[in-house]
Amino acid sequence: MSLLFHKAEEIFISFLLAAMTLVTFSQVVARYIFNSGAIWALELTTYFFAWLVLFGISYGVRVHAHIGVDAFVKLFNRKGQKLFGILVVLACLTYGGLLVYGGYDYVYKIFRIGIEAEDLPVPQWVPLAILPVGFGLLIIRLLQAGWHIIADEKTVSILGDESKEAIDSFMDEKKEDEK
Repeated sequence: MSLLFHKAEEIFISFLLAAMTLVTFSQVVARYIFNSGAIWALELTTYFFAWLVLFGISYGVRVHAHIGVDAFVKLFNRKGQKLFGILVVLACLTYGGLLVYGGYDYVYKIFRIGIEAEDLPVPQWVPLAILPVGFGLLIIRLLQAGWHIIADEKTVSILGDESKEAIDSFMDEKKEDEK
């Protein structure tokens, strides 16, 4: 089940990026070749980008792609690093919880008032629903990451380790060159 969800998440993020690129490209072609264009394209691209970013935040937590400064934390032993990792997860959960609440409150007000999108023929709450949904997904990913930090002996952080990845990549390239 989890693998299916991960694949669906990656496919949806890819779809959003492709759709955003396609709409933007079509508008460039329409504007510079046919001297025309769709008024709604910029708003649609903006909503696609918002969805891409907010889905991407939770995806980044899952694949440890978020960068951070962890030089101070690495000065501590494994137990200290785990403690900092748990504190970071708790702080991020608090932040995510506030944004879920604020996003839900905002979207609900837009829904109650009945505001439509500026150029698209849809209620504005529909594209804005990504606010509570995206941060809700972030909370789920943070809970998973926190569990991994607590239960796993190897996991101490929710960040990617850029220095290790750069060294590994360099060593792989060096081995390829030696062949």
